[in-house]
Amino acid sequence: MSTPAAAAPAEGAAPPKAGKKKLIIIVAVLVLALGGGGGAFFMMKKKAAEAEEAAGDDGHGKPAAKKEKKKEKKKDEKVVPVFVPLDPFTVNLADRESERYAQVGITLEIDDAKTGDQLKAYMPAIRNNILMTLAQKTAAELQTVEGKEKLARQIRREALLPLGVELEDEDEEDDGKKKKRKRRSADDDAPIVAVHFSNFIIQ
Repeated sequence: MSTPAAAAPAEGAAPPKAGKKKLIIIVAVLVLALGGGGGAFFMMKKKAAEAEEAAGDDGHGKPAAKKEKKKEKKKDEKVVPVFVPLDPFTVNLADRESERYAQVGITLEIDDAKTGDQLKAYMPAIRNNILMTLAQKTAAELQTVEGKEKLARQIRREALLPLGVELEDEDEEDDGKKKKRKRRSADDDAPIVAVHFSNFIIQ
């Protein structure tokens, strides 16, 4: 009779061991799930940060701090002007009463040295546009300061056309009506900053 009584505890001890195994498996699955979720979270956060950096945006539609600093630094720096002297122009003027001609020396002030290389590539077209502009003028128009200033503005506009930049014309009267050409580029962003005369002879 003592044998069956001893066997009973052995049979009752088996279920607790199985319960412990199940508990360990559940804990292991939870640890793996939490670890995977955390890894995915950090990976997504890293990708989002990289995307923001590539776009140069802080996520709120504002420029990145690095770009802001670069812009501020560029504004603070004094820009050294770059000048490109052109070969002198000799052209017959549009006077009808007598033959008049002008000898004009022109220097273009540009935004940087790279633009100078670009101007060399387009120089035949630039010189053509300037000659055509000069040939439309009369001696009377070019003898006043206002006339020379207007010519400088027109030369700048015509010199920019071969570079693909078109500035707005000043108002010009044509049969009592004013005409304007559409502005395709902001005046401040144009690669030719100004036109300077180094020589101006009218005969």
